[in-house]
Amino acid sequence: MHEFVAPDREALDSITAWIVERLSHAPEVTPQGLAHGRDPLPALGPTGIGTEAAWVQLRDAVLPTSFPTDHPRYLAFVGGAPTPVAVMADAALSAASVYGGSELEAGAVVAAERAAIAWLSRVLGYPDEAHGAFVSGGSLANLSALVAARHGRRDPSGRPPSVIVAGASAHSSVWSAAAIMGCTVGVAGEADAALRADQLDRLLDTLDPADVVAVVASAGATNTGTVDALDEIASSCAERGLWLHVDAAYGGAAMLAPASRDVFAGIERADSITVDPHKWLFTPYDCAAVLYREPARARAAHRQEAHYLDVVNGEEADNPADYAVHLTRRARGLPLWASLLANGTDAYVDAVERCLTLAAYAAKQVEASPVLELAHDPQLSVVLFRRVGWEASDYARWSHHVRVSGLGLVTPTILAGETVLRFCFVNPRTTESDIEMLVETLKVDPP
Repeated sequence: MHEFVAPDREALDSITAWIVERLSHAPEVTPQGLAHGRDPLPALGPTGIGTEAAWVQLRDAVLPTSFPTDHPRYLAFVGGAPTPVAVMADAALSAASVYGGSELEAGAVVAAERAAIAWLSRVLGYPDEAHGAFVSGGSLANLSALVAARHGRRDPSGRPPSVIVAGASAHSSVWSAAAIMGCTVGVAGEADAALRADQLDRLLDTLDPADVVAVVASAGATNTGTVDALDEIASSCAERGLWLHVDAAYGGAAMLAPASRDVFAGIERADSITVDPHKWLFTPYDCAAVLYREPARARAAHRQEAHYLDVVNGEEADNPADYAVHLTRRARGLPLWASLLANGTDAYVDAVERCLTLAAYAAKQVEASPVLELAHDPQLSVVLFRRVGWEASDYARWSHHVRVSGLGLVTPTILAGETVLRFCFVNPRTTESDIEMLVETLKVDPP
């Protein structure tokens, strides 16, 4: 099973050819693969079917049933469109069997990840001493930051702070983190609107600062793309001595576009920031980053100590495992580093600006349509709009139809109690024609 034999080599040749073809063209999907009634997969049994047969099943029966996030008309949720170099680095990382938790084992892989973390920190306006780690996703990044925020804090009875304060548009992972930590969430502001300092202050005035774990602000809310008033919020937190965490998992990449930087003013004052390269920075799943302006507290919170780790930790060791809720980890930042090295940072600026241009074009197409209306001012690369005369069931039927037909993946969401459609542009290979194609289908009622 562990020997690489002739049939494995033949299968690898086939896989390599498939990857080359897959990366050479914008992906399409096979409609029948997305429909219900698929044939069952082979049963797992005591004897295997062989490498080639297993690859055929993976290629023909499993992968075609997904709607790939790098499809040019995947406009649901916040997808991802990794660069070919990032995909190749990710494949090489698997083959190299790298444990990414410590420099003792990962060697220069850790140095490469540090370089990628430093680049992200500069993009977000952090100082040179800022640091962090790559984790699986924004949920783990937010949890790790909040655990660091609470570290070492106890009231006279020994009880840690128990309230996480967040804007009404905060990501669902904040509530998940609170449940894991045994905390409650205090909500400030209004849903789908930017959180302002006066709204935050009204809630904070009712709380004992010693009982507040942190304030969580959004820099690109998932539903709308809205960015909270970060500079105001940072000032409020500084006055009260509170940790500010900014969830920029989706939106932080927009800071690469010079025209968008002003809306993020104040983000550099946050104590910690989440940003997800697997969203709008063209890296394969899964890759998020948690960054700390002053990383010592995070390292104290997360570094695991045990005799079997003594040689790993050492006296001067500074390892990726030390900055988040993990020990075993994949070196998720390596594909980002390799792609930045190969393509240059200017290419990333161009790609992000292309997505912003696509969002502006989509908004104009909606405004020009006699049956569509903007439901919210476009923010970053998110466009929310309604189809005149449709109810929730109509949106659901249309979304299902375009998915199973292979046309695209666009899902409805709720805005102020109303069902609407949402485009999110994070793929620079999407074209104006792709947008026009989807808008055209909205002229008639769904089948």
